[in-house]
Amino acid sequence: MLNKKNLILIGIGVLLLVIGFICLATGPADNPVSLTVAPLILVLAYVVVIPLGILFGGKKQDK
Repeated sequence: MLNKKNLILIGIGVLLLVIGFICLATGPADNPVSLTVAPLILVLAYVVVIPLGILFGGKKQDK
């Protein structure tokens, strides 16, 4: 079950995805932001933040 920390991490990941795609779409095709910064942000979001939000385990509670 996803708890509040998981949802916050996934939300940060989605926000990074939006920022990355906006950076990718701005300016001309040879813009340094679209060639270097945007792919780094997208890789960070897809490979680190969103999987961390899904796989990060909170404290187990005994019933």
